[in-house]
Amino acid sequence: MVHLVYCDNTGKKGEKVLDKILEGSKTMIIRAAAGRKIPHSRVFGDETLYFMEKGSGQITAKATVVNVENLVRLSEYEINNTLDRYQHKLNLTEKQKTRWHKKCMCLVEFTDVKEIAPLDFDHQSNMDDWLIVEKIEDVVVGTSVPYNYDKSKF
Repeated sequence: MVHLVYCDNTGKKGEKVLDKILEGSKTMIIRAAAGRKIPHSRVFGDETLYFMEKGSGQITAKATVVNVENLVRLSEYEINNTLDRYQHKLNLTEKQKTRWHKKCMCLVEFTDVKEIAPLDFDHQSNMDDWLIVEKIEDVVVGTSVPYNYDKSKF
């Protein structure tokens, strides 16, 4: 499987996720919610992550997953401890720490970040901010297939 990760690149300089990934100051992505949500338990080592800026319409980078931690039912202490322990990899602003301060977390560490020739993303109305597909061409203009959540079910 491959994963398409939408990166929020709006706001102040410190909040630009894709910029941090490309410069190497961010080597881990977090997704968190009150309950399990994609990509929790659906991303594994050696899979490929593709990155795009939210709203840009172009996939511009990729990396390889090296480690994943799926955490559930975290206490307040465990949430804070996890965010603090991985801050050197997550490189979160205070605003981002507040956003991801949730009881269920999926922490995805990656390596070998590479900028790629931009691929035009074929956005469909039912897509979330993390997509799991067989191959990246499934969501690229000209080769895309109708997206469904079969690969994303718990």
